[in-house]
Order: sequence, then C-alpha cells, then structure tokens
Amino acid sequence: MAPRVHPLLLLLLCTLAAPAWPGSGSEGDGGWQRRGPGVPAAVAEEERCTVERRAGLSYAEFVQHYAFSRPVILQGLTDNSVSAASPPGHLASMGPRPLSPLFPPPQRFRALCSRERLLASFGDSVVRLSTANTYSYQKVDLVFQEYVEQLLHPQDPTSLGNDTLYFFGDNNFTEWASLFRHYTSPPFGLLGTTPAYSFGIAGTGSGVPFHWHGPGFSEVIYGRKRWFLYPPEKTPEFHPNKTTLAWLQDTYPALTPSARPLECTIQAGEVLYFPDRWWHATLNLDTSVFISTFLN
Repeated sequence: MAPRVHPLLLLLLCTLAAPAWPGSGSEGDGGWQRRGPGVPAAVAEEERCTVERRAGLSYAEFVQHYAFSRPVILQGLTDNSVSAASPPGHLASMGPRPLSPLFPPPQRFRALCSRERLLASFGDSVVRLSTANTYSYQKVDLVFQEYVEQLLHPQDPTSLGNDTLYFFGDNNFTEWASLFRHYTSPPFGLLGTTPAYSFGIAGTGSGVPFHWHGPGFSEVIYGRKRWFLYPPEKTPEFHPNKTTLAWLQDTYPALTPSARPLECTIQAGEVLYFPDRWWHATLNLDTSVFISTFLN
C-alpha cells in the first residue's frame, strides 16, 4: 500500500517544482536589474501615455492608419519576449502571425538575452559604443564584459551626451549570428525599404536625445523604454549634447501642454512603430535590452 502524502506537503512540492514565468523575480528581468542598498530608484513613467496601443492589428490597418502618419505601440506582433518558461497556450492566445523569412521562430531569443547568457556567449567580444548625443560623434571599441560590468550604471544627470557611452547599433552580425538568428523581426514592412537591425543594452536613465531618420520599429526585450515623439513639422526644444534625462528634468517641466510631445513607456514584449522623419528621444527607465528594425 502506497504511503499517503499530506495535501499541504503535496501543494508545497508542486509550488517548488513549478517554473517561474517571465516577469517573476530576477529571472523575469534577465538578471539585468541592480538591487540592494544604494541603488537608485528607476526613472518614473509618464503620467499618461499619449501613443495608441493596438493588439491584433492587420497589415492593411497598419498601412492605412499609421505607416505614414503617426506612431503606434503594437502588442503581440512578435513573440521574442517568450522564453522556454512561458506558460502553455501563451502563443496560441496571440493568434496566427506571419514570420519573417530572415529568422526562424524565436523560442529562445529572450532567454539568450539574459545577462548571464550574453556574458557567457559574448563576454570576450569587442563591441562598438556610441556617445549618447544627437549625432553620436564618437565611437569607442570595448570588450563587452567590461561594458556590462563597468559602464552599465545609472545615468549621471550632470553628464553631457558626449561623455556617455551607449551600446546600440554598430553590431557585428557575423560574430553575434548565434543570437540574432533567433530573433523574429516585425512582420510589417514598407514597399521600397530594406530592414536593418540594431541591438542595444543600456543602463537606467540613459538614452539618446532628439533626432530623426527613416521609419522603423523598436522592441524591448528586458526593461522599459520611455519615448518622446514629435511630428516632422514640429522641431523640439533641446540641446544635442544634453542627455534625455537632463532634458526631462530641465526642459520638459516648463513645456505647455500644446508643446509637449507624444510620449509613452514601452514595456518588454511591446513594439513601437515610428514613421519617417518623426523626431524622437528615448530614456531607459531600467537597465534595458532592446532591438530596433530600421526600414531604410
């Protein structure tokens, strides 16, 4: 006769054996968030998001309402934020979605972007850093592990953009191919454009001040990224060598409601689309891992 197991003991064993879903504890942030005494609090989100969020958007709706006219936050567009620990049925709830032919399904992409996994795979690789000002004047080559351990700290509000090094763009896609082949790019494209990808990791309070270029998508894998956007005809008030954090503290509070930008915080798993020539500035509210698809 098999021994009886007390129901409470069985419940405890099941709880301990259950996997942790993304978003729970240190596994949910990929090990990127610093914790403990002396660690500054994350930068605050906006009081009200003024960029529309859409789930289940069709390509026809995207082209008609957003592609050439205004930004939009797309939910459930890709499944790069899904890891092996995701609960069953998570992807099924998103419905059918066309995949980019450039990359296979990304079942491991988010897991591969954890701090531990990236350091294990690319810690000895040399990455190219850019200065965090409007024109990214300076480029600096540094071993990836040194960047993560020495420079990935909260932004000093008094530092100028050309004193702040930022890992975004200038990626060696040959050396990092084992990671990028797991990424699924947003399935929406524009006629006459070719996608170009930029991968980045940056600390709390870092970001890039206002600039503009062609249209594109920006996806957050870990962390949160706050965006500020103006249409092409409305040039923002900013200094190209002051950080976004300094602009938020010094200039933003004095803006009248009509002079304020569209703004919203992009959460992990969300994708922001920005149209051609829209001014935009970014601010990482946490240590963030992100990837952009520029439509050139």
